[in-house]
Amino acid sequence: MRKAGRVVAEMHDRIREAIRPGVTTAALDQIGRQVLDRRCARSNFLGYHGFPAVICASPNDVIVHGIPDGRVLEEGDIISIDCGAIVQGWHGDAAFTAPVGKVGAEAARLIEVTEQSLRAAIGQMVDGHRMSDIGHAVQSVAESAGFSVVRDYVGHAIGQAMHESPEVPNYGPPGKGLKLRAGQVFAVEPMVNAGSPDTRMLDDGWSVVTADGRWSAHFEHTIAITDDGPEILTRP
Repeated sequence: MRKAGRVVAEMHDRIREAIRPGVTTAALDQIGRQVLDRRCARSNFLGYHGFPAVICASPNDVIVHGIPDGRVLEEGDIISIDCGAIVQGWHGDAAFTAPVGKVGAEAARLIEVTEQSLRAAIGQMVDGHRMSDIGHAVQSVAESAGFSVVRDYVGHAIGQAMHESPEVPNYGPPGKGLKLRAGQVFAVEPMVNAGSPDTRMLDDGWSVVTADGRWSAHFEHTIAITDDGPEILTRP
């Protein structure tokens, strides 16, 4: 899984470098394809239930699962990129949100807080803690900043399939659920909205947007629980 994680990290690096006003989300998807080809890895997004790309590109009010297309990114937008890779049958999965040029104060704060919530969640991923400690950490950081946490979509275990059980919610009280043990691997992915946590699906059957039109940010890493603490397998 470390090998798959390194491929995902490289996809993030190359795509992040290309994000600027004037670029299309389809062009970002092409960069992801080039990394996969160069590293002899397979996409776990392409063809998944019919998904047509190797990345999800979700701008502004799109929370997750945006389909790359000819949309041109503009100054002041934000864009969430989610992608994965398969190497020797093992999966990696990670996401980030980036500004497009100079963004407004609320958008910048939304990105910062969402990434902070992921870091707080990772800090709870130690042997003996409980599954709900992860979600409680996300919720505490996001809501203390005045934002909301999406309930309709959650993280997941990951290994020889991209989505494995159990799910990893981004909310809830601490000290509940599965006891975390060394050797487990989870994809933890806070989705944080500037406004309401409510969502709706667009007509394309994939893109999930905020119900109120406010913007959303998304960060994710694949993390292994080890005897020495959490190991981020998809760190750039």
